[in-house]
Amino acid sequence: MKIRTLCVQAAIVALSLSFMPQAAQARGVPDGFSELAKRLSPAVVNISTAQTIEVDTSEAPAFPKGSPLERFNDFFGDRADRDGRVSKSLGSGFMISGDGYLVTNNHVIEDADLIEVTFPNGDTYEAELIGTDPATDIAVLKIESGKPFEFVKFGKSDESEVGEWVIAIGNPFGYSGSVAAGIISARNRDISHGSYDDFIQTDVAINKGNSGGPLFNMDGDVIGVNTAILSPTGGSVGISFSVPAELAESVVNQLTEYGETRRGYLGVRPQKVSNAIAKSYGLDAPHGALIRTVVKDSPADKAGLQRGDLITKLGDVKLESSRLLSRRVAEAPIGETLKVTYIRKRKTKTANVVVERLKETKTEDQKIREEIESGNAERSANGIYVEALTEDIRTKYRVKSEIKGVRVVKVDKRAEATGKILKGDIIEEVGFERVTTPKEFEDAMKLAAKGDSPVTILVNRGGNYIFHALGVS
Repeated sequence: MKIRTLCVQAAIVALSLSFMPQAAQARGVPDGFSELAKRLSPAVVNISTAQTIEVDTSEAPAFPKGSPLERFNDFFGDRADRDGRVSKSLGSGFMISGDGYLVTNNHVIEDADLIEVTFPNGDTYEAELIGTDPATDIAVLKIESGKPFEFVKFGKSDESEVGEWVIAIGNPFGYSGSVAAGIISARNRDISHGSYDDFIQTDVAINKGNSGGPLFNMDGDVIGVNTAILSPTGGSVGISFSVPAELAESVVNQLTEYGETRRGYLGVRPQKVSNAIAKSYGLDAPHGALIRTVVKDSPADKAGLQRGDLITKLGDVKLESSRLLSRRVAEAPIGETLKVTYIRKRKTKTANVVVERLKETKTEDQKIREEIESGNAERSANGIYVEALTEDIRTKYRVKSEIKGVRVVKVDKRAEATGKILKGDIIEEVGFERVTTPKEFEDAMKLAAKGDSPVTILVNRGGNYIFHALGVS
C-alpha cells in the first residue's frame, strides 16, 4: 500500500512537472570562462594609434647664449625639428578572417596617421585602414603576414536574450587580454548615438581601452562590438553598450567589399507608435512605425506609401519599433524589392518597394570638426554668440553626450535676446529645426530673417526646456 501511494505521488509529481515552464532547457550559470578565454583570446588584439599634430612655434624664440636658461632651449626654444607632437590612443579589436581583416571602433582609429595592431603574444603589425562608418562607429583594418591569423566569427545577436551570460575580452587601460563576464541587461537600446541605435546593454565591466573589442556569447560567437559606457566617473559602473552583431557584420561586409557603406533607403520619416495610436489602428499592442512624412520621388513614394500608413512588417519580419525601421532598411540590399506590410484605415495592405541607395550625410561630429578646422568654432546671429559642443567644451561645462546643439557664450546687451537667452544655454532648435553646429545656427537665423514672423528658439537650460520667440533682422 505504501509503495502504491508513493507511485501515485510520483506520477502526480511527474505530471505536474510536465506542465511547468521548460526553464531547465535554459543555459545555467557557467562553471567558469577559462576554456572560452583560452580559445578566443588569441584573436583579440590591442589597437594603438599615432597622430602628428602641427604646433605653431613662431612665438617661441630661443633663449640667448650665455643665459642661465639656455639649457632649456631643447625643450622650449627655437628647435628646428620641433614641428609637432604625437598623440597616441589605445583600443581593442578582433580578427574576423585568417587573411588579416579585423574590426574595431571608428573612434579608436579616427584621424590616425599610424595604426598598430598587437597580439597577446607580442607580435605587432602596421595596419591598413580599409574603411570606416562613423554612423555605427565601426572600422575595418587589414594586416599582412606570411601565416594565417587566429580569428573569431559573428553570431546571431538577434537571437540573444536578456539574462544570458556574455564575456568581453579587450585591453582596458592598456592591460591586454583582460576578460570580463556578465549578462545581457537589455536589448534594442537607444542612447542617442545616431540613426541606427540598437545597442545591446550589458553589466560587463567595460572600461577605456575596451572600445572596439568583442562581446562573446557562451558559444564563442561575437554578438556585439563594445562601443560605449554610461558612467559618471569615467570607469565601469555596470552599464555598457555594444553594437549588435547583425548590424556590425552588415557594415563590415560593405566596408570590406566597397571601402564604404552602401545603405538602403526607403524615404519616409517615422513616428513612434503609442498605445493610443496602436489601438486606433486596431493593434493589440504598440509596434511598427507610423509614417509622418514621405519624401517626394523616394522608393516609398513610388510604391504608393502615404503619410498616416503604419508599417508593421518589412519582408516577413515584424517591426518591433519605429526606431528599428532605419536599421532594417539600411541592411536591405540595394535594388532589392522589399515587401512592406502596413495598415491604412484599419486595413492591412502590402507594397513592393525597390530599395535605393542612401546618400550618406555627414555626422554631427564630422560637421563640428570641419567647422573648427575652418575657424568657425564660434558664430553669431542677432547678438547671440554660440560655440560648438566639442569634447573639451562638454567636459568643461559637463554637457552630456546625448545633448545636441550649440552653447551660448555671450549675448549682446542691446540684443532682443538679452534677459531671455543666457550664457551657458544650449540652443537645440531654431524655427523647430535642429541645429548642431554654429554654422547651422547662423544659417537658420538668416533663413528665419527672410520671413515676417518671429523665430522660435528651443533652449536647454540645465535640463529644463524653454521656447523663446525672437524677432529677426
